[in-house]
Amino acid sequence: MQSNAGCPAVEVDTRQKGPYHISLLKPISYMKSTTMSVPDTKRKSEAAASPSLQRGIALLEHLARHSHGCTLSALSEELTIPQASLLRIGKALEELGYVTRDVTTKKYYLTNRFLQLIPPSVQDRPLMECAIGPMRELRDTTSETTQLCCLIDREIVILEQMLARHAFKYSAEIGARAPCYSCAPGKAIAAFLPDNERDDLVNRIHFKRFTPHTITSRRAFLNELDLIRQRGYAVDHEEGLVGIRCIAAPILDRNGIGIAAFTITGPAERIPQDEYESLGQVVRSRADAATVAYNR
Repeated sequence: MQSNAGCPAVEVDTRQKGPYHISLLKPISYMKSTTMSVPDTKRKSEAAASPSLQRGIALLEHLARHSHGCTLSALSEELTIPQASLLRIGKALEELGYVTRDVTTKKYYLTNRFLQLIPPSVQDRPLMECAIGPMRELRDTTSETTQLCCLIDREIVILEQMLARHAFKYSAEIGARAPCYSCAPGKAIAAFLPDNERDDLVNRIHFKRFTPHTITSRRAFLNELDLIRQRGYAVDHEEGLVGIRCIAAPILDRNGIGIAAFTITGPAERIPQDEYESLGQVVRSRADAATVAYNR
C-alpha cells in the first residue's frame, strides 16, 4: 500500500510516551485530543446538588481570574468554603478534565476543556475575524498547513486550521493540544508574555524529552524565549516529532503581549533549516497583519 505522498504506509503510535501521534495512513496528527469520557454519576436531588453546583462554579470563576493558579487553602479563604468541600469539588472537576492540580505546588489551574463547550468559530469572534484573512494568505504563500493557536495553562490549543496544498500534509483536530515548550506556537506566545507570567509558566513546566531536539531545562527554555523575542518568530526543529518542523509568530495585543500565534507545519524536507529565517519573516509578517487588524 502507498500513501498519498508515495511513501510506504506505516502507522506509529507514541501516545504512551507522550502527547504525540503520527500516522502516514492519513494526515499527520501529533497533538493530543482533549476528548474525554465522562464517568457515570448517580442522580442527586435538586436540593442536594444545588449548593455543590454553586460552589463548583465559584471555584471555576475564581480560577479563571487567577491564571497563576490557587492552592486549596487560598481558595478556601477567598471563597469562604471549607477545604474539605473544595477538595471534593476539585477532585470531581479534575476527573472530568476541567481543572488540573500541580503535583509540586498543589495549585489548581483551569484546563482547555472549556474550549470544547464553544464552537471554535465563535470562541473569540474578533480574533477569528482579524486572523482569517492573514492566515489564508500565509497558507497560500507557504503551501503548508497553517494554524491559529492560543496558550492555555502550559499547553497550546489549536483554534483554527487551514490544510496544506500538498498531498502529504500535517493535520490536527481543532482543540488539540501540545506542550508549549516543544512546539513553535507555544514558544512564540510564551516569549511575549509579561516577565512575571513567563517566569511563572516556565517554573510550572515539567520538561519531558520527546526527541533528541526537545528542550528539557528551564534555563534552555528561557534562553530560547529570549532569542524568539529578539527575532520575532519561533522554530520547532523536530522537537515534538522527528521529521516534523514548525515556524510560528505571535499575534499581540495593544500592550505587546502574546495572545495567539500563527504557525506553519510540515515535513522537515519542505521546511529546511536554511530557510528558517525567510519563512520566519513570512510568518511574522502575516502575524503582524493580524495584530494590526485586532488592535484597530
